[in-house]
Amino acid sequence: MTEPFHFQHNTLLGLLPENELSRLFPNLEKVELTIGQSLCESGEKMSHAYFPLDSIVSLLYVMENGSSTEIAVVGHEGIVGVPLFMGGQTSPNRAVVQSAGHAYRLKGQLLKNEFYHAGSMQRFLLRYTQALLTQMAQTAVCNRHHCLDQQLCRWLLLSIDRLPDNKLKMTQELIANMLGVRREGVTESAGKLQKSGLISYNRGRIRVIDRTGLEERVCECYGVVKKEYDRLLSHNHVKS
Repeated sequence: MTEPFHFQHNTLLGLLPENELSRLFPNLEKVELTIGQSLCESGEKMSHAYFPLDSIVSLLYVMENGSSTEIAVVGHEGIVGVPLFMGGQTSPNRAVVQSAGHAYRLKGQLLKNEFYHAGSMQRFLLRYTQALLTQMAQTAVCNRHHCLDQQLCRWLLLSIDRLPDNKLKMTQELIANMLGVRREGVTESAGKLQKSGLISYNRGRIRVIDRTGLEERVCECYGVVKKEYDRLLSHNHVKS
């Protein structure tokens, strides 16, 4: 095997025992993901699964009029392709690259084959799916009950948790599309965070300056989601 360091950049792959990872390794293709790239459209049959390394993929629900709202983010902790092993075949969501980077791509049939081996991969994929469902449910609650300032803090924290540093390349218009709100609202909320010294924002580049400050402002939704991912996918709990 080669590139062992990169496997550690994706939690699911890094958790696999040597024999299962060795079986998958020849079929994993490292690919570059560009911002705005669509990995799957809503209602489309999925052909591949993606294991992000240093990229972030947004799962979006698309309305009939073309508007969309982000329901979850996937980064190095997970996989884009849950419908492949859950029996759905087609994706109910659009999967679009939010932050450029790299991922390992695997043919859908090979992922299903590995899942039906009923080994560690199956167990970890099911744990990840539970964590992803928690994120989706909490996002719905957050969008309904919490103010935009809190939603933006949640979104920023979830995003930088999935990146190697504290920097994001994202325009306010794209953030508004992700959160399903007006651009003016994002401009106002981002301005408050910048004035408070929590972030810096310039020409589509966001840098988190004070993570602790963001965590103090964010609603409970971020903590609920993070706790569930840590519980289900940390090295200390996967054997339980």
